[in-house]
Formats: sequence, structure tokens, C-alpha cells
Amino acid sequence: MTRPAKVIWWSEASRAPPLFDRPLSAHEKLTLSADGLLQADPGCALIVVDVQNDFADPRGALFVPGGDGVAELTAALVESARREKVLVVCTQDWHPLVTPHFKECGGPWPTHCVAGSWGADLHPLIPDWVEVVRKGQGSDDGYSGFGVRSLATGALRPTGLAGLLSKRSIERVLVAGLALDVCVKATALDAIALGLSTTLILDATAPVDLDRGDGELAVAELAAAGVTIV
Repeated sequence: MTRPAKVIWWSEASRAPPLFDRPLSAHEKLTLSADGLLQADPGCALIVVDVQNDFADPRGALFVPGGDGVAELTAALVESARREKVLVVCTQDWHPLVTPHFKECGGPWPTHCVAGSWGADLHPLIPDWVEVVRKGQGSDDGYSGFGVRSLATGALRPTGLAGLLSKRSIERVLVAGLALDVCVKATALDAIALGLSTTLILDATAPVDLDRGDGELAVAELAAAGVTIV
């Protein structure tokens, strides 16, 4: 994969404490980087995209490879945010049983995250004190945490996330979750479009790769749009 511009790549040689004489685990890397990213800042928010059972549990209807590891890493980020009093917002797919979003109705995806089901629940590692913004209700596509498009009419509708961040005077967002090449990408691109300084925490996300290489293409697209990748 060609590293796109504006990407900050982890260097174990420069970032690891001297006591580490072995490669750092993903959890250790993320913990160290979170110390610098999630500082007490009333203008910062952590957006956790769709870390739900259907995506993050191997038993889920649309399990993303590596999604269970992403759940663990995002839970660590959420805990860091709690300590630093950083706002945490989790987006949540909340689909009706019948929607043009699903294959059974002509869409691209298997049935998943049906409202009120186990699959739609946030992963149990995500605490219940986080703010939650639901999306994908009705005939909406449900990709971006900021706004959804009606698959019936093409009309765009805000979810309430932008209003929540504006009310809290948020200027900088960190984005993690599932899946990198679908809802994470859409959410980060909309954050940039709204003028928010946006950082993607790459270790705390994973692609579904509906087509091979979609994850790599998503990272390149995000970097080109102005998202900082760490």
C-alpha cells in the first residue's frame, strides 16, 4: 500500500519506551498514542462508529474481520476519553426489518443491525454512559454518522450528530470503529466537510473489504480529503 500524504505512521523505534525490547502490541500502541491524542480538551470529541454486535462479534450477521479486536481497542479509547473528560459519541445502525439497504430488498448488504435486536446493540465492551446517535432508520442508507440519504427519494437528512457537537463547541474529532471503508469513511469525510479537524485512529478500525483493497483505498481517500491518519 502506498502511504498517502498527511499520514502519521507509528514508529516503534521513536515512540516506544526503552523498556520495550519487543514489538508493541496493537493495544500498547493505541494506549500510548491515546495519551497524546485524548488530552483534556473541551473542544475535542471521540466518535466511535457502529461498534455493534453484528459487526464486532464473530457471531454477528455482518462480522467485519478483526472487528472483535476493534471493539477492544475502541473500549480502551473510550476509557481514555472518560479519564480526560472528552466527549464520546457512538453511532448506531438502527435498521427496520424491511429496507432497500438489505439484499432481500435489492440492496448490497445482508440483514443486520435490526432495531431492537441483539445484533443492533452496542458491543458489551462499550459502556452505557456514552452519547448515542442512531442512523439508518426507515429507508435511509445509514452510512455517515452525520447524515443519511433516503434510498427511496435521495433526500439527505441530518442525524443530530452535527448539532450535538456544535452545542458542545467541538472543533476536533477523533474517529474509530467499523467499518473503515463504509461508515467510518463516510463519517470522517462529513466531519471534514463540516470544518472539523478530523483524525482517524487506524488501529481502532477495520475494513469489510466488500471488494478487495477497499480499506486501502479508503485510507488514501481520507488522507487526500484532509483527514489525519494516526
